[in-house]
Amino acid sequence: MNLKQTRLVTEDVQRLTAFYERLTGATAEVISSSYVEFQHSPCAGLAIASKDIARTYGESTLGSSSNGSLVLDFEVRDVDTHYARLKEYVVAWVQLPKKLPWGNRAMLFRDPDGNLVNMFSVKP
Repeated sequence: MNLKQTRLVTEDVQRLTAFYERLTGATAEVISSSYVEFQHSPCAGLAIASKDIARTYGESTLGSSSNGSLVLDFEVRDVDTHYARLKEYVVAWVQLPKKLPWGNRAMLFRDPDGNLVNMFSVKP
């Protein structure tokens, strides 16, 4: 068994795709106007689907912007460099860059749909 990808369901595929392209520098492969996949590093394994296409699984199976238990973790070399690059772009900061008790440095913020994003660097 091999986990292939994580799929985010959204009301605005283009907006969320643009956010993750800017965040990571990766380019999404547009499968349709309702579905994109990031197939290459640094964002390989992330897919974004419209709430309309998600209805193929059943009317109330998936909803958009409703996840409160998901964290997307991105390991980076220097959290502070990414903070400087993103501080004006990210709207919903949860935690500014700080050293965590176990030595990693991390920052937390929400994407445009409210999904939690963690950027961290491992202690040297």
